[in-house]
Amino acid sequence: MRSAFLALERRTTAVAMALACTMLAVAACLGMYQILARFVFLEPAEWSEVLIRFSLIWMVFLGAPMAFRQGAMVCVDLAHRMAGARGKRILDFLAAACALVILAVMLWFGTRYSWVGRFQTIAGLETVPMSWAYLSIPVGAIFSCLAVIACFLDPRRYELVTQQ
Repeated sequence: MRSAFLALERRTTAVAMALACTMLAVAACLGMYQILARFVFLEPAEWSEVLIRFSLIWMVFLGAPMAFRQGAMVCVDLAHRMAGARGKRILDFLAAACALVILAVMLWFGTRYSWVGRFQTIAGLETVPMSWAYLSIPVGAIFSCLAVIACFLDPRRYELVTQQ
């Protein structure tokens, strides 16, 4: 059961990370297009800035699961280094519980915002509902919940190893 969950989480986090990288590439390409359109062709595209903003929002929420999976969440470094094996598990549990509470709040309110914003359109993209932007919050929270649970089951401490 544990290995099946970790395998599922590994795949979902990889998908989320690939989508986050795609959103970064989209934002970079749109930024380049915006510069060319504004300063070279002298025809600014008002829709490109809106799409850049929303692709960066999606990138952040889809990239968060990888950070959670690598253990970059609420952590008390000194206490973790000084604690014994049982103390480390207690700190891991508390960090995971706090992160899951925050992610549950994000999931709840992100879903509500998405539902409420379904009739509101995005300025600059009159045909696209605002709920597509708000949907990044609950989608990222779901991916992040899986990563937090996986980090508790199979802890990784990359942020402690690589810090200066």
